[in-house]
Amino acid sequence: MSNKQKVNLAGLTLVGLKNLFSDLNEKPFRAAQVMKWIHQRGVTNIDFMSDISKDLRKRLFEVGEVRLPHVLNEFVSGDGSRKWIVEVASGSQVEMVYIPEGGRGTLCISSQAGCSLDCSFCATGKQGFDSNLSVAEIIGQLWWANKLLGNFDQSNPISISNVVMMGMGEPLLNFNNVIDSVNIMMEDAAYGLSKRKVTISTSGVVPAIKKMKGLTEVSIAVSLHAPNDKLRGQIMPINKRYSIAELLGSVKAYMGSLSDNRVPLIEYTLIKGVNDHRQHARDLAKLLVSFPCKINLIPFNTFESSNFERPSGSSITNFREILKKAGYTVTVRTTRADDISAACGQLVGGVTDRTQRSVRYKRKIDKSNESVKLVGKLATAAERI
Repeated sequence: MSNKQKVNLAGLTLVGLKNLFSDLNEKPFRAAQVMKWIHQRGVTNIDFMSDISKDLRKRLFEVGEVRLPHVLNEFVSGDGSRKWIVEVASGSQVEMVYIPEGGRGTLCISSQAGCSLDCSFCATGKQGFDSNLSVAEIIGQLWWANKLLGNFDQSNPISISNVVMMGMGEPLLNFNNVIDSVNIMMEDAAYGLSKRKVTISTSGVVPAIKKMKGLTEVSIAVSLHAPNDKLRGQIMPINKRYSIAELLGSVKAYMGSLSDNRVPLIEYTLIKGVNDHRQHARDLAKLLVSFPCKINLIPFNTFESSNFERPSGSSITNFREILKKAGYTVTVRTTRADDISAACGQLVGGVTDRTQRSVRYKRKIDKSNESVKLVGKLATAAERI
C-alpha cells in the first residue's frame, strides 16, 4: 500500500481508530493506546509505540501513518503571545496563535485556508479562499503547539487550557472535520480538554448549528457584531442568508441540548462610527433580553485593506456600561499580539486564492493609493503656482 493510500492516524477520532483496529481483527483498547502515543506523548513513529507488539506495529504501518502539517515560522510578541505559520497540504499557509494570560493559555486555531465569507472587518476574508483543512491539519495545530511549548517531553511545559476555533476560516463551513477535531481535543485519551474550554466561533451558519446537536458538546461563540439585520447585512454578507433571529434561535436550541447550564458567548467587534454608538448598545441589550449569554466586546484591529478605524476608549467604555447596566456580563477583549499581526481579525497567512477576491482587493487598494498620490501631486503643483 502506497503512502497516499495510508490512513492518517493523527486525524482519526477514538471511534475511527477502533474501527481501524476492528478491521485488523484487534481489540478496541488498542485505539486508546495509539491515540495516547500521538496526542499525549507526541510520538509520530509507529515503531516507537512500545506497548504494541512488533507484529501489530508492522501491520499498522502497512495501513496507516502519522502525517502532520509543517510549521514554517514562529513570531513572538512583546506580550508573550506566539504566532506560528503552518503549511497545509494544499500549499497554502495558515496561522495559529497562542495567548498566555495568568495561569491559562489560549490557542486560536484555523479551520480553513482563507475564508469563503467576506466579513468587512476581518483580514482573513480579504485573502479569498483555498481549501478546508483536514482533521489532521486542524488537530495538528494543537499537536504542534504542545510540541513547541514543551508539553510532550515535560521539559518546560506551558499550559494550553483553552482552544478556540477563531483563527482563519468559518469553522462550520468545514463541519465534519471541525466536529471530529474538537471531539479529539476533548477526548480523555487525547488532549482531555474540558468541553467548556473548547469553543467554536461561527458567523452564523444556521443549518450547521442545528446539525451540531448530538454530535458534540463543544462551547459556542457567535460573531454577531451588529444589533439589527440591516447593519449586520452591511458588514457580514452571511446575514443576508440567515437572519439574526434564525441565528440566535439555532444557538439557543443547541445550548438547550447540552447537559449543563453553559451560555454562549456573543462576540461584538466595535468599529468607529459603524456599530459603536450608544443606541447600538441599547439595541443590542434589547435584542438579547431573552437570550442568556455573555458578551465580549472586541475593539477593531486595523489591517491594510480596510478603511475602518478603532473606536475611542470612551466609546468602548460607554458601550460596555450600557450593557452592564442592562444586566449583562460584559468583557472587553484586550488587544494582544498586534505587534506580530496576530490580533483578532488580523490573521492572513498565505492563501492560494481560488476566488480571485484577494486580487480584487489589491486592485482596489492600488487604485486608492494612486488617487492619494494624484491628490498629493495636484496639491504640490498648486503650491508652485
